[in-house]
Amino acid sequence: MDKTTILWADDEIDLLKPHIMFLEQKGYEVITANSGSDAIDLVHDRHFDIVFLDEQMPGISGIEALEVIKRDYPNLPVVMITKSEEERIMEDAIGSNIADYLIKPVNPNQILLSLKRNLENRKLRDEKSSMGYQQEFRKISMDINNNLGFAEWVEVFKNLVRWELELQKSTDEGIKQILADQKQEADTIFTRFVERNYIDWIQGRADKPVMSHTLVRDKLIPLIDDSDKPIFFIVIDNLRYDQWKSILPIIENYFRVESDDAYYSILPTTTQYARNALFAGLMPLEIRRRYPKWWVDEEDEGTKNQFEGELFGEQLKRFGKNIKYSYNKVLNLQAGKKLYEQMPNLMQNKVNAIVYNFVDMLSHARTEMEIIRELAEDEQAYRSLMYSWFEHSSLLDMMRFIAEKHCDMIITTDHGSTYVKNPVKILGDREVNTNLRYKYGKNLKYNPKEVFEVKDPEKIFLPKVNLSTTYVFSGAGDFFAYPNNYNYYVSYYRNTFQHGGISMNEILIPVAHLKAK
Repeated sequence: MDKTTILWADDEIDLLKPHIMFLEQKGYEVITANSGSDAIDLVHDRHFDIVFLDEQMPGISGIEALEVIKRDYPNLPVVMITKSEEERIMEDAIGSNIADYLIKPVNPNQILLSLKRNLENRKLRDEKSSMGYQQEFRKISMDINNNLGFAEWVEVFKNLVRWELELQKSTDEGIKQILADQKQEADTIFTRFVERNYIDWIQGRADKPVMSHTLVRDKLIPLIDDSDKPIFFIVIDNLRYDQWKSILPIIENYFRVESDDAYYSILPTTTQYARNALFAGLMPLEIRRRYPKWWVDEEDEGTKNQFEGELFGEQLKRFGKNIKYSYNKVLNLQAGKKLYEQMPNLMQNKVNAIVYNFVDMLSHARTEMEIIRELAEDEQAYRSLMYSWFEHSSLLDMMRFIAEKHCDMIITTDHGSTYVKNPVKILGDREVNTNLRYKYGKNLKYNPKEVFEVKDPEKIFLPKVNLSTTYVFSGAGDFFAYPNNYNYYVSYYRNTFQHGGISMNEILIPVAHLKAK
């Protein structure tokens, strides 16, 4: 393996020979320069892993040399060394994107620490992360198999996501595979947990978690009473918890997190059911009975979520909140820009609901477009693509505006999505719906051991088209496939992100309360 090569530029370099000998004994190669101009020439002539620059040198100063080096080699780490503690000099150096800043006199251990921090940081971080997960692996495994309740499952899931994000940049593929296997095991057990408890939750026969139809009641309504400023209720469609944690550091530049949790989506984990339930504060069957003109059955023509604003208003009234509110849905770039321009007008309302559809569109585009599939080939890349969009989105512009006005936000979603790998055969007539993670119909044929079946949909407050309608939901990483043209169908949809069924990534979804800094 090649030695790490250091360039050290100082007009009194001879006085630093003990330091240089110390580094050479540690296995580093040190090339020296007596001036800023020599340092620039050397950087152009050969490869260096890191540069130490004295700030005060005759001729071209360290600051001037730094500007040239960073212009030509922006990724080369440069450590500035200076006698001065003047704030102006520190600001000039830091503004030029230095890797570190040391005050003279420096001792060899300071130099060594700076080298490790800048050159071995990733390796040390990888080792620490891998060791940390290995130490926690057994505890997580015991938790998964310990008959958890709904709140405990949220904590296990959040912990798995934390390790997923911690290890995503690791080069240790072995430890990442162990984590993936453990998450898959957790997903399988979680699916069984939901199957055992879901009907009791919906029927009110047992304690239940916060769910789609109780989210506004449990999370938003109390905030309306406590705040004297407008509240922004932002629903990012199809936002997974890991994606939320990925974009949170950007948001934390403007907001502090009051609470960061996960709640349970209802089944099916799709926009038509879960988001209508969220805005109505009612289960789908209740919406259909109480507001028939605002519910569109799945087999009917037309948009299935076109009355969310009206349902939201009715829910607010049921809780005695006769307040001024707005509802806006953003489906494309132009709509986002237009809504951002209208943000000052929203300050007249007590509550402003904003639905952003980008992530859901990204999920569908990834299935249908080869280029998006390549850009988001796995869960880490999917997070990265979402992060890149958010960083340059009108949604972030809106959040900055909200922060400037010192308003509170609740950020949430209607459901998540899961990476599917395993086909499950199902047979049905032509009226069966097209979703890959759940099916409903009157003549479905399937293996009951491979699905969560609900033969009486009204038990879980879902509409039924006829007396013999059955709903079936796939779990973990499964997806439904028809025997006809089976191989083509499976190869097309395997390794895509889908939603509608039971998995941690679909059901355990983010809800956070944020206050402007």
